[in-house]
Amino acid sequence: MSTRDEKLQRIVEARLKLRERFLERMARTPGVSDERPQGSGPPNRHGMPKLPPDQTETRKWPVLDLGVPFDQPSLDEWELRIDGAVEQPLTLSWTDFRSLPQAEDTSDFHCVTGWSLMDVQWRGVQFATLAALARPLPGAAFILAHAYDGYTTNLPLEEALKDDVLLVHTYNGKPLPREHGGPVRMITPQLYAWKGAKWIRRIEFLRQDQPGFWEQRGYSNTAHPWRDDRYS
Repeated sequence: MSTRDEKLQRIVEARLKLRERFLERMARTPGVSDERPQGSGPPNRHGMPKLPPDQTETRKWPVLDLGVPFDQPSLDEWELRIDGAVEQPLTLSWTDFRSLPQAEDTSDFHCVTGWSLMDVQWRGVQFATLAALARPLPGAAFILAHAYDGYTTNLPLEEALKDDVLLVHTYNGKPLPREHGGPVRMITPQLYAWKGAKWIRRIEFLRQDQPGFWEQRGYSNTAHPWRDDRYS
């Protein structure tokens, strides 16, 4: 086995071990366990109605952000920092990020403003892969994602470690457009989309929950679409 293959194998083993720590909590999250979810249409792959309540399916991808000007780094300058309550803080360059195991997935994208973009094809790196590299400390239970434009949003690890939570660089076979968070954004298909930071630059592991930008301004801390869980 080559050195690269051995490294990838270690990442996969660490990811599976980390996932096992949170498997029971993940199974209890509403996106997979709610016995009376709201919504309409056939069930999605997790058993929830395809369209959450008070959502309208769209074929276009509306652009929403803070409207704050910022200097976006070139790919040569881009980096992703992972730190906080971890054993191994690290900073990944674009080359480092693209050399990690890549995942492809098709999922739906639900915006709290009332629209849903269905069956989007994504390519990127599973959040769980990045967490496995950093090795969260036993007391770590949450993350705070930081974006290049100053945006922040929080997630419990039982949500972040799900298989369909990705840091994506490709959307429907093309590089993720800048206006939608390119070169890399996070996606959270089982939660409203504001929980996935555009232009992500840092993942901070936390022992205690810390509300992000919209959570501090009255949005739900949990953001479950099939419970119409939009506001606190």
